[in-house]
Amino acid sequence: MKRILILANNDIGLYKFRKELIQRLVKNYKVYISLPYGNYVPELEDMGCEFIETPISRRGTNPITDLKLMWHYKEIIKNIKPNLVLTYTIKPNIYGGIVSRISKVPYIPNITGLGTAVENEGILQKVTLFLYRLALKKSHCVFFQNKENERFLTSRVFIKRKRLIPGSGVNLHQYSLLEYPHSTETHFLFIARIMKEKGIDEYLEAAEYIRENYPYTRFHVLGFCEGEYESKLREMQKRKIIEYHGMQSDVKQFHEFAHCTIHPTYYPEGMSNVLLESAASGRPIITTNRSGCKEIVDEQKNGYIVEEKNSLDLINKIEMFLKLKYEDKKSMGISGRIKMEKEFDRNIIVNSYSEEIDKILG
Repeated sequence: MKRILILANNDIGLYKFRKELIQRLVKNYKVYISLPYGNYVPELEDMGCEFIETPISRRGTNPITDLKLMWHYKEIIKNIKPNLVLTYTIKPNIYGGIVSRISKVPYIPNITGLGTAVENEGILQKVTLFLYRLALKKSHCVFFQNKENERFLTSRVFIKRKRLIPGSGVNLHQYSLLEYPHSTETHFLFIARIMKEKGIDEYLEAAEYIRENYPYTRFHVLGFCEGEYESKLREMQKRKIIEYHGMQSDVKQFHEFAHCTIHPTYYPEGMSNVLLESAASGRPIITTNRSGCKEIVDEQKNGYIVEEKNSLDLINKIEMFLKLKYEDKKSMGISGRIKMEKEFDRNIIVNSYSEEIDKILG
């Protein structure tokens, strides 16, 4: 049986966003997964994957640590002799790509976002782009999740073959169209890692203004909290401006009562899964004019687009949403669902991978 090796930086993303692809792969291939141990590893093993524990410093820039990762990938490829390597996220794409190239193993990287190292000019950007040149040159095909990432990288790095896919897509059965809630209060959701670049400051500022002027509104915050925001969230919850729910493994229960998802990010996204899942559930969305987010919104049809880092624009769009009639809000949600069915069905991604894999493995 031919062998496929998947390199990733965490189990959560692999299980939640690549599960359907893995389910298809294990039917025909022996599938190995290389990533740090996490709670979803047993689920992936139950699907038929063989797990190889691989420590990764996701945001660290220590060259010694990264060299150890590259050496680890070299040993893995030497031992299991894969017929194909699939990589996701920056470090697996770069170091897994370089080792696959050296080992002369076909490989397919997925650019899930360029990250701040590439987006911000400086020495780190130059080093990262140099590494991308080494990693991507001999790839069979590079998958991009949005056009701006594709334009930026292909203008600086030679890529012989590429495909644009709609992010990770969304499982339309798992995130089915929910009944739009009838309630006297209007509930907004923020779902993201609680960090500056995800737009939490703009969300909190908007929540404070809107709650003061529209007391029938409720603002919810879901996600793992970076330490610097913990006290601020607790203080704003005490003042009843927000409701902080912490990290949630299943957000569907929140979509059931929510009227709108707000994602004011300016983080370098591939394609926002938060927005895809919200739209698939029939919820209008408000997000920034940023690649990986703006593609999911048809302005005033299924949501609104705001300028990044602009709290006043966010407040304005929230007020526009609040002034809509119930049926118009509901219609927005349905339009979002239709858009997901046409453009972002996860089967599109699974089929794209299957086509490329068949070209290599037959």
